[in-house]
Amino acid sequence: MERRVRVRFAPSPTGALHMGGVRTALFNYLFAKKHGGDFLLRIEDTDQTRYVPGAEEYIQEALKWCGLIVDEGVGVGGDCGPYRQSERKPLYKQYALQLVESGNAYYSFDTAEELAAERAACEARKETFIYNAQSRTHLKNSLNMSAEEVEKALADGVPYVIRFKMPENEELELHDLIRGEVHFQTSLLDDKVLFKADGMPTYHLANVVDDHLMTISHVIRGEEWLPSMPLHVLLYKALGWEDTMPEFAHLPLILKPVGNGKLSKRDGNKMGFPVFPMAFTDPDTGEIWHGYKEDGYFPEAFVNMLALLGWNPGDGDEREIFTMDELIEMFSLERVKKAGARFDPEKTKWFNHKYLQMKDNAEIAEMMQEYLKADGIEFDNERLAMVCGLMKERVNFVKELYDECKFFFVAPTEYVEKDVKKFWKPESTELMKEFHALLSEQPVLSKEACDATINEWLAAKGLGYGKCMNPFRVAVIGYAKGPHMLDVAEIIGKEETLTRLQRAIDLFPTIIGQ
Repeated sequence: MERRVRVRFAPSPTGALHMGGVRTALFNYLFAKKHGGDFLLRIEDTDQTRYVPGAEEYIQEALKWCGLIVDEGVGVGGDCGPYRQSERKPLYKQYALQLVESGNAYYSFDTAEELAAERAACEARKETFIYNAQSRTHLKNSLNMSAEEVEKALADGVPYVIRFKMPENEELELHDLIRGEVHFQTSLLDDKVLFKADGMPTYHLANVVDDHLMTISHVIRGEEWLPSMPLHVLLYKALGWEDTMPEFAHLPLILKPVGNGKLSKRDGNKMGFPVFPMAFTDPDTGEIWHGYKEDGYFPEAFVNMLALLGWNPGDGDEREIFTMDELIEMFSLERVKKAGARFDPEKTKWFNHKYLQMKDNAEIAEMMQEYLKADGIEFDNERLAMVCGLMKERVNFVKELYDECKFFFVAPTEYVEKDVKKFWKPESTELMKEFHALLSEQPVLSKEACDATINEWLAAKGLGYGKCMNPFRVAVIGYAKGPHMLDVAEIIGKEETLTRLQRAIDLFPTIIGQ
């Protein structure tokens, strides 16, 4: 019987969710949906010292904003709960003790001071201290103590941790779904702590136990966890779960736009782009981190961009725009690259631009209304949708669209002087007076209704279209760029158009020194 695909996204609530974490969640989600499986959300809060209030709620809201719907887990429930590791605390000790009983783990009673002394001694010899098969033979642990001494130490409440007993000098050949065969030499690995003195498991033990009990079929996580893979595989074997062990896939890093290394939250602040899906305020420092949502990005654009950081559809498919359903249909771990993926903030704006173009004008108009209302401007949705249709090609964001479109809603009170002087010549005043009279005679102002009439009038005067439209444009909108002026006139209306033109006729001669 084929195993049901079950994947999990398991972040720690130690702050805002980095876009690298969102990409991990996305790839898990796409894989699960592609195979008709389940996407779980588990909160790995074993390190209570780093817990940040509000971070868990932030994670849930960020996933919702991105359209990554959780099938099971925190905020949803399910048959394998609870889904916060802090609420599963009683579960873990039994497995840690099971590993001690089977000889795969041991009690370590070393104090922090004793371990610090060991490290200092190694450094003095120009060596690196590793708690492993070589060093554990002379350290304070149950491998070097009699059963009676161990029992007494436990009975006396001597603080301890439980460490995994890494096999000595074994060559591990493990399979990663993205990287293929990967090799590890156990003599180079340390005896990781599995269970801490505070009664909480470490990530390593809790991760393996929870994945087993939640019947996770595939562990898809970041490249930074690749060094943990041998320990996790050995834990599955030591606990007798090798037959149900999940398959592993380690995703490539997201790299800085320039320079070396992976993208960090500080890079965004330094270079002026967000690295978090939503804005987040650090409750300890008050530091505010930008978010894609608040910076005006559409969630679909953000997700589309993330999907192509390390994955591509292959087979000569050059497309870059994908709906979520298309991503689900096409996604495969085989098409995920091993090498790091360089993040490009300008390309991210391009994605948002493309999604803005695809939006219905009426939908964009609804979004624009909040900016108009904030400035106390009333403008009906029908005309606002016409504005969006004319102007959206020019911008990347709805906020930019509003900034570019203000002349539709408010008559200019200031004019770009260089544009006035360039296009309003001494003869323009009389020409615009005639043009004002011509427009006054038209029942409505629009390209369809007036273009032919204006062309005939200009032809009779022996003038080109620009000779009229350029000063007309500066008069009505205040500067020398924008959509077709008869489209502008149609939207703002005949009365407003003529009022603006008359004001320029009265004002511009003084600007050009006429």
